[in-house]
Amino acid sequence: MRASVSQAQDLGLPAIYLHLLAQLLRTTGVDDRALLLRVGLDPARLQSPDLRVSQSQATEFVTRAIIESGEPGLGIMMAKELHLPLHGALGTAVMASRTLSEALELMTRYLQLRAPHLQIEQEQQGDHAVFRVICGIDLGPLQTFIMDAMLFGCVSMGVQLLGRPVPGSYVRRRCNEPGYFQRFRHLVPVPVRFGDDDDAIVVPLSELSLPLKFSDEQLADASRQQCEDALKQLTEDAGFGARVRRVIETSHPFPPKLARVASTLFVSERTLKRRLQEEEISFQVLVDQVRLERACELLQNTRLNLSQIADTLGYADAANFTRAFKRWTGVSPSSYRNSERPAMARRPSHLALAI
Repeated sequence: MRASVSQAQDLGLPAIYLHLLAQLLRTTGVDDRALLLRVGLDPARLQSPDLRVSQSQATEFVTRAIIESGEPGLGIMMAKELHLPLHGALGTAVMASRTLSEALELMTRYLQLRAPHLQIEQEQQGDHAVFRVICGIDLGPLQTFIMDAMLFGCVSMGVQLLGRPVPGSYVRRRCNEPGYFQRFRHLVPVPVRFGDDDDAIVVPLSELSLPLKFSDEQLADASRQQCEDALKQLTEDAGFGARVRRVIETSHPFPPKLARVASTLFVSERTLKRRLQEEEISFQVLVDQVRLERACELLQNTRLNLSQIADTLGYADAANFTRAFKRWTGVSPSSYRNSERPAMARRPSHLALAI
């Protein structure tokens, strides 16, 4: 029996995908900002290429998006907008690959970076290669949305890589043809076979050696190493503290209350504190780590004054923010901003804050 979304290990989902979905919702007349805030997500933070949203919040947002838009075809709409650069280092590595075969191999190996609960199994059937998409959890009502976005998104990316659909390729779907599909048929440039035994993309073996438009061997090697490093980091960040931190990083209002984070992660406040203590960390330390990183970003990259930054970070006034920043770094926010070479690292997540 497969685990449900709430029971499965939460490696988070890249925030940029929810940002994309929010933009699509706007075209259907839904107030995407209001919906994000109701789920407890900060719309401005979702544009960060490095942040991940907790699986529970992502699931809640997608579920509400489908309901409030009244559009069951959102997955196909999203697939059309999944341009390769949105997929971070994996997208770059895929673009820079020499052949379609290399690109598909990378997708298979590193898919966990972008969709943690999905995996791709490859097998040969006659003169075709079958790339079967398997889900390790019970997606419930999100099953159709996720598979639409994944399978038709891969078809769209194939067009981006080659400048045209992969000749002779097609998509297999386990479900019967949904009523909305014909409205979006023009967005899917390959045949689709419904009522099949699996969810898969089928490609003629003879087409796997097709050269790609953006091939760059040096860039491919560098991006592949980035993917390897990111996969290692994601695995190391599988602890409970990392899950709590993800919720803190993207929360609105900021900083979130402990009770809100516990509810988001489906645990009691007492359990949250205990599990963090087992990892020798506290909720307040995680909040302060995120505060420090966001403070440095705002000081470096914006012209917000100290009062505005203090308000963004949840401080009562600039004086309280200044005292906290100086306690953490040894310098005032103004000195940090004015210094051409700050004494602290630009990405200060390594700093140890006292519990």
